[in-house]
Amino acid sequence: MADTFEHAPQVWTAGQLRSALTAVPDETLIHVGVADGPGNFTDGYDEFVLVHAEPAEQADKTKTVPQQVRFTLFADAEAGAYYLDED
Repeated sequence: MADTFEHAPQVWTAGQLRSALTAVPDETLIHVGVADGPGNFTDGYDEFVLVHAEPAEQADKTKTVPQQVRFTLFADAEAGAYYLDED
């Protein structure tokens, strides 16, 4: 049986994000570092750029709870030349 662990990240609020950005100039590009695994930034991270933000409805495939709307930041790969994904 595989080992498991509980992952409980401290998810930021809009207020925390606003506070962190107070001294950042308006023209600053926002980069997003995504951990290689749950909570694992020590082995590196994937870097993306922020491209959009809006309230997004979260689908509940079980239809057992009311649909939730979360304010979501959307990230994409940085500008550059990439190989086509053959999958």
